[in-house]
Formats: sequence, structure tokens, C-alpha cells
Amino acid sequence: MTDTLATLPSAVLWDMDGTLVDTEPYWIECEYALVEKYGGTWSDAHAHALVGNPLIVSAEYIAQHGGVPLPPEEIVETLLDGVIERVRGHVPWRPGAEALLRQLRAADVPCALVTMSYQRLAKAVVEALPPGTFATVVAGDDVTHGKPHPEPYLTAAARLGVPVEECVAIEDSPTGVASAEAAGAAVLAVAHIVPIEPGPLRTVEDTLSGWTPQRLAGLLPGGVPPTSAP
Repeated sequence: MTDTLATLPSAVLWDMDGTLVDTEPYWIECEYALVEKYGGTWSDAHAHALVGNPLIVSAEYIAQHGGVPLPPEEIVETLLDGVIERVRGHVPWRPGAEALLRQLRAADVPCALVTMSYQRLAKAVVEALPPGTFATVVAGDDVTHGKPHPEPYLTAAARLGVPVEECVAIEDSPTGVASAEAAGAAVLAVAHIVPIEPGPLRTVEDTLSGWTPQRLAGLLPGGVPPTSAP
């Protein structure tokens, strides 16, 4: 990074479900409803196994383990319909997420949304934010290889025109963390539905509350390690 930007990340790359918005309960509710419609059985353990996965992978899992006799593509679209309907009724922001987005915008740090949900769900969430909050959106239907492959995060950094090593990724799932780390980004992991183990390339926190652009910069190589939020 240049000296003028040394105190801030070149960009912040946000996961969506479970990180920016607490939509995981919406997904789980829709999974239960779909499986029960076809007489199958579902469990929280099955639902948690899907967190962070590409949607088509989750759909194949639901068909196999939930006994849903539909093509995976149809399962994806059915789930999306249900989650989007709920998001349009209420966007459940994660604690600290909106405040950090406002601070990043005020500091002119570009943000990208990097999600395995499809563009139509991402659009419903982004539309609830001030215009320009996200400079780009990389969705599951934009990439060939979903998380944990590095392609989603590499694509986001390339679209923003910044080195991925100068970016901080914010994630909530082991799958997403693996994707961001493989791409070379610094990672702030805010565990939510599923636990995230500590690791040398990640910082694991309980909440985004109290995080600032300057604290995020401390996660980058050569940055000042972040102090605890007040």
C-alpha cells in the first residue's frame, strides 16, 4: 500500500449470510419447510453443515439427505424465493455491521460483497443500504468455483483493482474463511452459527461491534495488531 493508505485496508471484502445479515435462520427455516413438504426429515446438524457452501452444493445435499425429489437447480430457486421474501419483510443486520460499513464509506475504503447466495438475493440486501455502499457484488452465480475455492475473493479484489493481500475479508463460516485465506486476504472471522477454530492467518471475534477501519488495518501484514474494542 502507499504511505497515504498505510493506515487503512485497500478494500474490505464482506461475506453476506451470517456476516452482514443474519439470514441463516431464514435459510434454515426454508430448508425445513421444503424437506417437510416432501415428507423428509431435517435437522439443525444438517442445516449447519450447509453454512457457507455454494447453493448448488447445498441443494444436492438437501436432495440426498432430506429426500427432496427435485433437481438441485429447482431446490436452489425455491429456497431463494423463500429467503428473499423474508429479507424484503425485514433485513436482520448483524451487530456492528451497518456501523462499520458507514465508517468504511466515510473513510473512502471500497467494499465488495462476496457471497455464495445468488445475485437476486444479494440485490435485495444491497438495496436496503445507501447507494454505493458496495462497489461490486460477487455472487455464487458469478463464479465457476465457489467457496472454499479462492475464486470469489480473487474476483472481488480484481474488480476493485486492488491486491488481495491488501484486503481484509470478513467471514462467519469455516468454508468462507478458507476461501479468503486461500486468496491471500487477511481474515476477520466473526463466528455465528458454526464455530471457527483459531488459526495463524485469521482473527476470530464474537462480534463486529467496536471494529473500525483502523482496527481492520491492523490485521494486514505489517499492521499494528488490533486492540480490543472499548
